[in-house]
Amino acid sequence: MASKIIFFFLFILFPSSQFHLCGAQTLVKAGYWYASGEFPIQDINSALFTHLSYAFADVNASNYQLLIPSASQQYLSTFPTIVKRRNPLVKPLLSIWNGISATGKSIAGENVNDSVLSSMVSASSKRKSFIDSSIKTARRYGFQGIDLFWVWPNSTDLSNIGVLLDEWRAAINSEQRQPGESQLILTLAIRYLPTIEMVSYPIDSIRRNVDWAHVVAYDYHLPTRENFTGLHAALYNPSSNVNTDFGIREWLNKGMPPSKLVLGLPYHGYAWKLVSSQDNAIGAPASGPAVNIDGSMGYKAIKSYIRDYGYGATSVYNATYVVNLLTTPTIWINFDDVETIKAKMSYVKEKKLIGFKAFQLSNDDNWVLSRAAQEGENQANKQQLLLKIILPVSLIVILAVALLYYLRRRKVQSQGATNNFSSANKLGEGGFGPVYKGKLPGGQEIAVKRLSRTSTQGHEEFQNEVTLTARLQHVNLVRLLGYCTEKEEKLLIYEFMPNKSLELYLFDPVRRYVLDWEKRVRIIEGVTQGLLYLQEYSNITVIHRDLKASNILLDYDMNPKISDFGMARLFKKDVNEANTGRIVGTYGYVPPEYVRKGIYSMKYDVYSFGVLLLQIISGKRNTCYYGPQENLNLLEYAYELWSDDRGTEFIDTSLDDSSSTCKIMRCMQIALLCVQENPENRPTMLEVFGMLKNASMAATTPRRPAFSVKADKNTGSTSASQQEICSFNDPQISQLEPR
Repeated sequence: MASKIIFFFLFILFPSSQFHLCGAQTLVKAGYWYASGEFPIQDINSALFTHLSYAFADVNASNYQLLIPSASQQYLSTFPTIVKRRNPLVKPLLSIWNGISATGKSIAGENVNDSVLSSMVSASSKRKSFIDSSIKTARRYGFQGIDLFWVWPNSTDLSNIGVLLDEWRAAINSEQRQPGESQLILTLAIRYLPTIEMVSYPIDSIRRNVDWAHVVAYDYHLPTRENFTGLHAALYNPSSNVNTDFGIREWLNKGMPPSKLVLGLPYHGYAWKLVSSQDNAIGAPASGPAVNIDGSMGYKAIKSYIRDYGYGATSVYNATYVVNLLTTPTIWINFDDVETIKAKMSYVKEKKLIGFKAFQLSNDDNWVLSRAAQEGENQANKQQLLLKIILPVSLIVILAVALLYYLRRRKVQSQGATNNFSSANKLGEGGFGPVYKGKLPGGQEIAVKRLSRTSTQGHEEFQNEVTLTARLQHVNLVRLLGYCTEKEEKLLIYEFMPNKSLELYLFDPVRRYVLDWEKRVRIIEGVTQGLLYLQEYSNITVIHRDLKASNILLDYDMNPKISDFGMARLFKKDVNEANTGRIVGTYGYVPPEYVRKGIYSMKYDVYSFGVLLLQIISGKRNTCYYGPQENLNLLEYAYELWSDDRGTEFIDTSLDDSSSTCKIMRCMQIALLCVQENPENRPTMLEVFGMLKNASMAATTPRRPAFSVKADKNTGSTSASQQEICSFNDPQISQLEPR
């Protein structure tokens, strides 16, 4: 029946269950054009922007009026006219700063106590001279607004800035405008944190007086300031508050409305010179800037450097921090590439901010970053327009016809892509059914899951897989490309993972040697980042409930991707745990509180991760028994050896961590912490990530793991889980899959 037909087209047309049919606020798409650069005004693709700032006008230290260097006069007078030729709707803004010397010192971390702007805001007469001059200059040259780019004021300046904004807004409101002139826009650049030396920005004044404030969300760490590699524009940082998300949340918590905030996007990055080619992690020792005198590099220059001097190196997107990284044996560069820009724009929408402002436009490479920044907005506008026009009139008829046609065609394509599900194309089989390799007409390789009649998973799991996977986008999660269902036929179409699953390598006596310690560390970190995304950084909180080696798939470069979300459950952000009467999962990966009471939480996946981590470092299955008497499960065997300082007997003998900052015994300790019986004793994934990345971070002593046979030395009794669950054939377990 047509009403039961579901396919991927619905997710393209309606990616959210919340349809906003009313007119939405226009997204601010702004950028700075730097007058002292070499990028011609006429080369600006103004069609991509709503606001363009001329950067910068100085302030005269004698009379506090705007000062335009003679070399820049010609640009100032032509900027508004030229940018409007290509986009008559773009609004040119005149941006004012603290001067190149004071701004440069502030960025470098030096105190600037006597700047011209500090002096200007300190006295009423000086402020009036500045305000009158700014309005007069903006009008004279055809600008439609004024921007103050004073990102590094002193704490003593903040209260005076509030007074300045009050007076500035009053002057703009009372201006005698010419016919046809709109009121001047007033915007402000602000630091990523709402306080400076414990003194708060004048948030009430900012909220009242500016049209919007743009958060300068970059230049957090610089190679001229620090002797270690650092992320200058990280959206997130699990181990530090120096990140954009923390700053935005601070602004919002202090009362700044999201409708007044614009996110700053850096079109530049920084290069560090590494001390050791063996240590290129975030926070690695560095000896200063690389490539140029201060290490700063525009995006275009970075891409050129990769092409010309990268020696085959490619940048890597880190979804945990939302940054791009490029490392060579001697140089470490972090910057924002297309993936990062898109992720930050998704964050803008998530936090209901009103747009972005790029610094600076000349650094873009053929407008790649600027186009990436607005792709999401264009798509959203198209969807809203489509809904407004089509939905009330003919949605049901069109979808019914389109669905029937598409699915008939898609089923034939899926069959053709897999050679009619030939056994020669079969990749493997799981609880859902067989998986086949296929190829689309365009040559793209795919993996097609086909529900078998004997599948232990049914319609609920199929629907769960589709709805969750379509909403989750992360480099360490397998990407769903499409699906279809007709009558008894159900198909899931994924990106193809050429190296199959982690299980194929860990437990094979020959293939295990493909996974040296460096590759296993990358797999551990990738799985950790995927779980962090599911638990902390996605718009929804997801409990996977079936994390295991066979559900970790490997791409061409052996990077891990978590797959199979059929048993996953959605969590509200403010809910700590839930329970179910239907127990599902895989033997050996399920925590005791779930088996006993059906309780699941984020600590469920922490437990499964601990089991998986023990398997990664040992190459041992969790379905076998170990020890002299062969009566210990994998977890208890690991615990016995670790507590007796014989942990090296547990690890895979082919592994060598001597040149790695991530040590195997540290991983063993973390894994044992994850599999403790009481979920409250298990670390969070944030804590796991911190312990993996920071060897100096304290880690507690693990207690005896769940399902232990031996008595704990501290309590003299076996674990509660072993007392209650004496056999893996316990009748209350309704759907556990042996693997």
